Amino acid sequence: MRLSGISTYPVKGCHGLVHDEAGVRPWGLDEDRRWMLVDDEGIGVTQRDLASLVRVHARPGPEGLLLHAEGHPDLVVPEPTDVTPVPVRTFRRRVLRVDALPAGPVADAWFTDVLGRPVRLVRLARPARHIPRGEREYDPGDQVSFADAYPVLLTNTASLAALGDWLDASGAQPVPMTRFRPNLVVDGAAAWAEDDWPGRGLRIGGVRFRAAGPSARCLVITTDQETGVRGREPLRTLARHRNIGRKLLFGLNLVPLEAGRVRLGDPVELLD
Repeated sequence: MRLSGISTYPVKGCHGLVHDEAGVRPWGLDEDRRWMLVDDEGIGVTQRDLASLVRVHARPGPEGLLLHAEGHPDLVVPEPTDVTPVPVRTFRRRVLRVDALPAGPVADAWFTDVLGRPVRLVRLARPARHIPRGEREYDPGDQVSFADAYPVLLTNTASLAALGDWLDASGAQPVPMTRFRPNLVVDGAAAWAEDDWPGRGLRIGGVRFRAAGPSARCLVITTDQETGVRGREPLRTLARHRNIGRKLLFGLNLVPLEAGRVRLGDPVELLD
């Protein structure tokens, strides 16, 4: 098995970045989902709410976060410092709040203009616990970015091919891996091999991870990650073939066990 894809999503819900290599920290890949948009109640605004987030391209740089959206002027947002943190939640149903740093009125106005609704941009003050202890079989701990639940999401190219066959058989078009917004993509495993990995250790290149359970999918995967157009697939097909424990599963959540660096072509091996 080899690592065939590496992606990050600097602003939660916005367009992803593709990399040849990336740093790994306990809370995920470097600069992955360290920024998020929130509403006036401090609740995260994601593609579940606004498919148009895919129009926004965000790239971290030495001067700050570079924002680009077609038809709007580019904007560089400096990393906020010396500002008072505000409590936010990644989802309305989340109990735990985490501290975030407001990016300021200029960034808020830019996103509000692009998206057509009032939002605020915040940066995670420090990785934190989002899920109460004991809520999950494999606890993600207190080192999580603005990711839904776990630091890293891995997907399998063979599983995508199997899903594509199901879609084709039903008269629907196969979808690209970008629909699932993974951080890491593995090639060379059997289809759905990742179902047997939860609880086990993995080594990708020189970095060790713990497989922390399958990823339950939502309507975000029905959104074209280039255009923002939303349909019914592949969620409908997953509901027919991958409804396991009343969850529609695709992909595997990982928790890094150490810091390091991963690169395309790195070997992927199971440790136990």
